[in-house]
Amino acid sequence: MSDWKNETEAREQIKSLVAEYYEKYKKPEQEKEFVPGDRLSYASRVYDEKEMCALTDATLDFWLTTGRFADRFEKEFAEWIGVKWAHLVNSGSSANLIAFMALTAPELGDRQIKKGDEIITVACGFPTTVTPAIQYGAVPVFVDVTVPQYNIDVTQLEAALSPKTKAVMIAHTLGNPFDLKAVREFCNKHNLWLVEENCDALGTKYTIDGETRFTGTWGDIGTSSFYPPHHMTMGEGGCVYTNNPLLHRLILSYRDWGRDCICPSGQDNFCGHRFDGQYGELPQGYDHKYVYSHFGYNLKVTDMQAAVGCEQLKKFPSFIERRRHNWDRLHKALEEVQDKLILPEAADGSQPSWFGFLLSVRDDSGLDRNQVTKYIEDHNVQTRLLFSGNLIKHPCFDQIRGTDAYRVIGDLKTTDFVMTHTFWVGVYPGMTDEKIDYMAKIIKEAVNQ
Repeated sequence: MSDWKNETEAREQIKSLVAEYYEKYKKPEQEKEFVPGDRLSYASRVYDEKEMCALTDATLDFWLTTGRFADRFEKEFAEWIGVKWAHLVNSGSSANLIAFMALTAPELGDRQIKKGDEIITVACGFPTTVTPAIQYGAVPVFVDVTVPQYNIDVTQLEAALSPKTKAVMIAHTLGNPFDLKAVREFCNKHNLWLVEENCDALGTKYTIDGETRFTGTWGDIGTSSFYPPHHMTMGEGGCVYTNNPLLHRLILSYRDWGRDCICPSGQDNFCGHRFDGQYGELPQGYDHKYVYSHFGYNLKVTDMQAAVGCEQLKKFPSFIERRRHNWDRLHKALEEVQDKLILPEAADGSQPSWFGFLLSVRDDSGLDRNQVTKYIEDHNVQTRLLFSGNLIKHPCFDQIRGTDAYRVIGDLKTTDFVMTHTFWVGVYPGMTDEKIDYMAKIIKEAVNQ
């Protein structure tokens, strides 16, 4: 048994042992020399002993729920991305849920989203951008996308507008931002909420009229995911952020059971008015800590997750640069097969933080997407499709297909093209030049076989 003089000494020794464990067992795995043919995942976590030690530190607190590390991360992340408030949740999907539900609050008056109101979005993306609206009873209105940017076709926005339209909620695709200038102007013109689903684009910058900001901060609400494949990780985890003081308060309420009280977890009477208010039809003086102003959830993150995030955030700028390096290197290597593959292009006015590298098989190439990806996968390079391809084609729409539960603008021709012709590969920071070059070699073989 160790002869610890106090808890601080004990913690430091335990963390030093964890660091030793990383150096002996985990670091060699990460630094293993790449041999052509080794499995290349589309994404993976990148970490060192600092994340493991921070996780251990939080574990030794045994607080288990949201605590000091979560508070620290929210403050540091908000400062980094450039917003007033950031609130951690347990996943990116939960972040989208909270972002949407905050807009259904009665405190928003005429701008409250009610059942039957419409939300403009795209079918070419991840389902949890749309799921909250459908489950609430709002109506998603699907517009097409463009290639090679794989984002919303802004020329269809006015056609999608109706007297019931209340918001635009769409994602930036794999780090490439949608036309924020056009979408922001459209929302301002028609007094609509803008939710930027920023889960695949954290660290991307966008310039409007000479002002440059991170994506996720141009809209009313931004959301991020910290799932292991994403730009930075907590294992699970997500974040909702805003500059709007009312939305900030609503986000907290819906995240924390729907309660009216703003007292932090583990603190009583922070508000100073625990027993002197009257709410709804409750008796005067009912404990404010248990007053619920919304139908909310418990979607808080654990402090162990947040501790990992605090260390990941320190590394994040280098992650962004490596993703850009890998994307540029892969793009240059594949330029010789542009007659067969459509290569991705960055949006005008953007500095993307790339999540992946999108490729589409050209119609006139004579190639089949599935045959191309099979060859690539057979050579141990992992591929992914662009999530749902066309969401309304999925079984989850079987019971509402052809009903007024959603609307479609036009024929979604390009969305269908993405569904049948498009795939992507990874550019995450753990990829070396050797891995990128091997991946390029295999892709070129796949289209030239």
